[in-house]
Amino acid sequence: MAACTRRLLLIWLSALLAGPLVFFGAPVHAAQRALLVGVSELASQPSSLWLSAPRNDVILMRQVLQQHGFAAGDVTVLADGVGGAALPDSRQIRDALQRLLARSQSGDFVLLYFSGHGTRVRDAAKAYAEPDGLAENFLARDARLSPGAGGSGMPLTGSLRDVDFDGWIRAFMAKGVFVWSVFDTCSATSMTRGVPRGGSAAAAAAEPADDEVRFRGIQADQLAAGGASSSSSASVDMSAPPQPPVPRARYVAFFASESHQVTPELRLPRGDRTARPQGLLTWAVAEAMGRQPASFRDLFNQVVSLYAPVINELEARYPQRELPSPVAEGNLDAPLFAASTAPQSTRPAWPARRAGSQLTLNVGQLDGLEPQQEVRVVATLADGTQRIGITRLEQVELASARTPVPAALAEQNSAALWAVSPVDDPPSVVLRVQAASGAGVPAGLSLAYPAGIRVLRSGDADVRIVDRGGQAALEVLSPELAALADDSGKPYAPPDAQALRQQLLALAQLKWFARLDQLAQGGRLDGFDAVVETWAGDKLMRSTPAAEARSQPALAPGERSVLVVRNGSGQSVDLVVVGVEAGGAIRQVYPPAMSETNRFERGTREQPAHERFELPWLNAQRGGRLLVLA
Repeated sequence: MAACTRRLLLIWLSALLAGPLVFFGAPVHAAQRALLVGVSELASQPSSLWLSAPRNDVILMRQVLQQHGFAAGDVTVLADGVGGAALPDSRQIRDALQRLLARSQSGDFVLLYFSGHGTRVRDAAKAYAEPDGLAENFLARDARLSPGAGGSGMPLTGSLRDVDFDGWIRAFMAKGVFVWSVFDTCSATSMTRGVPRGGSAAAAAAEPADDEVRFRGIQADQLAAGGASSSSSASVDMSAPPQPPVPRARYVAFFASESHQVTPELRLPRGDRTARPQGLLTWAVAEAMGRQPASFRDLFNQVVSLYAPVINELEARYPQRELPSPVAEGNLDAPLFAASTAPQSTRPAWPARRAGSQLTLNVGQLDGLEPQQEVRVVATLADGTQRIGITRLEQVELASARTPVPAALAEQNSAALWAVSPVDDPPSVVLRVQAASGAGVPAGLSLAYPAGIRVLRSGDADVRIVDRGGQAALEVLSPELAALADDSGKPYAPPDAQALRQQLLALAQLKWFARLDQLAQGGRLDGFDAVVETWAGDKLMRSTPAAEARSQPALAPGERSVLVVRNGSGQSVDLVVVGVEAGGAIRQVYPPAMSETNRFERGTREQPAHERFELPWLNAQRGGRLLVLA
């Protein structure tokens, strides 16, 4: 929406969390663990589809990890052709993930590494549809088409779907674990290893016999449906235990290629006749880690630089192929192997437009930005090379911001893409927590930007954790936050560790909501309406504008609250509805899931778009509150 229409409507109902809330002690020493999976042989498939490098890849990654402080007993290897390693079939992979998850504790660091074949298939069972209708799959050793498979579905057994990977990563993050996932695989649709389509067998025969290049993409229809397997893959459920969405402040992923591309394995380093076949991403990561990068962003930038000469060589040899572009996502500015127990928040990257010496962004105060806030600027050149500079925001409005191009990037006129990300949490938003002697802050706290938590040893704090007779008490010191969180002024005494975690997370969110309240300045969006209705069975008892519902009477037995939202503004709006229970838990009302869009459909005054939200947990007189942002 344009800046002039981005108004906020904030409705708070009663007070949050009255009443006493046990001390959560300091965490044990954080551990570093890794699961390395390399699938060279597909037991149910012809050997022409097998690979050479995955067994070498896991050996190389194991060596590199041990050089960086990983204990041998904390690195699990599943690979064919590797002494002492279990075979990488689907059941073994699932069991290894379960064991690793059970061992992990808040503040730990986990690497999930996979090397082998990838493919894409149609997956009607997924909860959401991707633009191309295809789902990425990693092939375990027992991968094959299900009996009777055919048509467009081509269901697989012995594979991990993209949603399975996402579920496992989310399960680790829910325990406060930092997850780095590396996928040296590809998800090809039209290319496989060997002779490229449109190429010639003569050209392939002319290549040196000892310098073979193989590509890690398989079309699903190339896989056989029959064949023996070392496990009953059809009965293996690869999905992770269900977990609620977690802000990805403790997550980084490296991918060898985009979803439609293939990635090669070849002898690396180039020109070394004693070199073994390796996956390009694995080799580049191992080489780059030897250069002592400080962060994941530094590591990935060096990976990209190592890709370039190899890709240039392959372009000359395989002019008909689309060669891979490595991809990274997540909190890239986190220190390498960041097993920190300190609270962390996500770091968004916003696209920017350059005009002369200035960069302009379509985000502003409503997104957590402040004047003079330090930001990191990344210029991505046409060849994929990235250049980084630091600067400060010069001008910040509600929905826009402007910053000068850092001096270090002033000459990068050929940059194809510009992106800006915050270096730290906004000072006015971050929840400042002070822990007295003997008290502790829970490890592994993860938040979504701009909410953040900073632990102070001294100075002004919003919240203080004190030790009262062996138990923790949480005192709200900030008058502004106390007015939103608790009218009584009494300290909270959380009954367990999880309650303390949730309390701190809720207070951090509340501080951000308080900032939005300031920005709203009582503004209303014309044509937008929110009403809290009270029902007893099918009988409407009363209807109160949400802005006035704070003073409504307590619910009687059998009554329930319903929020009715109507949009007659003539345009679609960005809508967020969040509730805070009397116990401190945050309720995501709209959108119903973090992965869904928050765009509310367009309506007119004559025909407003409307929706009803049941709020069984809301009772204003018992401390619940509701936030509506439009």
